[in-house]
Amino acid sequence: MTTDACGLKTSEKVDLLSRKIREDCARLGPVTLMEVCGTHTMAIHRHGIHSLLPQNVRLISGPGCPVCVMPTQFMDEAIELARRPDVVVTTFGDMMRVPGSHSTLDAERASGANVRLVYSALDSLSVAEESPESQVVFLAVGFETTAPTVAATVLEAKRRGIDNFAILPGNRLVPPALRALLDDDDVRVDGFMLPGHVSVIIGSDVYGFVATEYHVPSAIAGFDPEDIMMAISSLVEMLAAGRAEVANCYRRVVRADGNIKARQAMDDVFETSDGGWRGLGDMPGSALVPREKYKDCDARARFDLSEVRAAPDPPGCLCGSVLRGIVTPPECPLFAKRCVPESPIGPCMVSSEGTCAAYYKYRQRDDA
Repeated sequence: MTTDACGLKTSEKVDLLSRKIREDCARLGPVTLMEVCGTHTMAIHRHGIHSLLPQNVRLISGPGCPVCVMPTQFMDEAIELARRPDVVVTTFGDMMRVPGSHSTLDAERASGANVRLVYSALDSLSVAEESPESQVVFLAVGFETTAPTVAATVLEAKRRGIDNFAILPGNRLVPPALRALLDDDDVRVDGFMLPGHVSVIIGSDVYGFVATEYHVPSAIAGFDPEDIMMAISSLVEMLAAGRAEVANCYRRVVRADGNIKARQAMDDVFETSDGGWRGLGDMPGSALVPREKYKDCDARARFDLSEVRAAPDPPGCLCGSVLRGIVTPPECPLFAKRCVPESPIGPCMVSSEGTCAAYYKYRQRDDA
């Protein structure tokens, strides 16, 4: 048990915040808050945050899992590349079992495809340097948190003259997703818990439109129980007072303007483009793709992937609706029946940050 600078133990701080939330919520009707971060989703379930809240506060998950929001077409492109004899596909582990239309990268590797797990984009560059006879393609999946490291890797490949390295662009941007949710008549959200890791990069100022245009409060949160409870407390306090602001409850690492160097690297290598999201469809300006001077590092420009078409989600899978916060995983007819971690139907059950995976792992605690 830790103690802060004021001498309060963590459990005491959480208890005080829980009481304050209950006091503020006594003046409110039903409240729905959405966390837009897969790490928050896991932390909320792991620490039993739901049990600390009054009955009129409902927490739902949004499109906070970067693996989950990738459309089936992206996986089909990755699988198509893996089937080519001269290509080495490098990826983070969560992508291995995400279903495409008819296969997975795990299945392709079992059939002889050269698919390798890496821990960073720079690891992929090392693979390319060690395998000059092959084309190495890194699956660049993630939000603004990972985009700077991908940009740095592209710059390093150029600097070192490694021309057999490319990325399959899959980085997505959080602010356009928030706007899409706010414009969606089927989504009912009273406040947003904003992602801590992403906000370290892009800062708090970029979320201003949520308050000024939509009059919805939001709070940037860290990942400890007291961080999460502090953000929830801030949100219900604003709702009770009729205010809409962006509260930075993670000031120890998040600044108003974010990480300038990381943003500069992103801006140098990438430009925004329309991007497909599972559940949210195609959103203008929501994806990052290499600028013209770095197009030779874009796998879509280097390889002909035009035959890979958009594909629907697996029949019966409600992952897209889960990512919009319209349903919870137990409302999906496949959840914990045909769709389990050992044989997942949709990516929300695959990823370590997936909402379905969180509900499944902690379902006994949630039921209690």
